[in-house]
Amino acid sequence: MCNILGYPKQYRGSGRRQFLKVAGTAAVVGLATGPLATPPARADALTKAQREKMTPEQIIDVMKQGNARFQHGERTARNYLREQRASASGQYPAAVLLSCIDSRAPAEVIMDLGIGDIFNCRVAGNVENNDILGSMEFACKLAGAKVIVVMGHTACGAIKGAIANVELGNLTGLLDRIKPAVQATTYEGDRSASNYAFVNAVARKNVEMTVANIRQNSPVLAELETQGTIKIVGAMYNLGTGALEFFG
Repeated sequence: MCNILGYPKQYRGSGRRQFLKVAGTAAVVGLATGPLATPPARADALTKAQREKMTPEQIIDVMKQGNARFQHGERTARNYLREQRASASGQYPAAVLLSCIDSRAPAEVIMDLGIGDIFNCRVAGNVENNDILGSMEFACKLAGAKVIVVMGHTACGAIKGAIANVELGNLTGLLDRIKPAVQATTYEGDRSASNYAFVNAVARKNVEMTVANIRQNSPVLAELETQGTIKIVGAMYNLGTGALEFFG
C-alpha cells in the first residue's frame, strides 16, 4: 500500500503510485474503476494515457507533494524491479529536469519519484547548452513531457567557483556560463564565495536566467510553452532543510 501521509484526499488511492492519481477527480475515478483496478493489469510505470490526462500544473503539484513526504521522512512504497520491467518496453516521463550534479540533490529522491517518471539532465551549476536544449526538445516535443524544471540548490560549489573566478581545465568554460548570474545578482553586502547568503542569491538568479535562456534559445520549447503544452519553471532546493521551492 502506497504511503498517503499528507496527501490531499483527491490524490489518494489503493496502492497506486502518486503520479497515477493526479489527473483530476474524474480521471482518478476512471482509473479506480477501469482495467487498472484489477491486479493482473496493474502497472507500476507511468503510461502514456495516464500522463496525457495530467496538466503541467498537476505534474508540478505531484513533485511538491513528493517533496513534502521527503521532508517528513516518508516515501511511497515502490518496487523498483517492477517499475523497471513495466517501463522496459516504453517510457512516458511527465517532466524533464535540469539539475546540478551535486550528490546531495538527487531529484528523484527529494521528490519521491520512481523509474520512468522524469527525464533528468545533470551538469554542475545546472546551466543549459545546445546539447541540454536538444535533450529537452526531445523530451517535450517528441517524447511528450509536459514540464521543464531548472533546479538549483543552496551552497552550490559551481556557483561558489564562478564567484571566486576558479580556473581549472574545462571547468573554466563551464563556470563562465554562470558568471552573468553573479553580475546580475543585486546584493548589499559581502559578494564573496564565503558568504552563503550571496552564493544562494546567485544560485537563484542563475536558475532564473537559465529558464530565460531556454525560452530564448529554443524556439521549439518556447512555442510549446506559448501553446500551453508545456510549462517551464525554476526551483531551488535547500540542502539544509530538504525543502524544494518552485517559482516562475
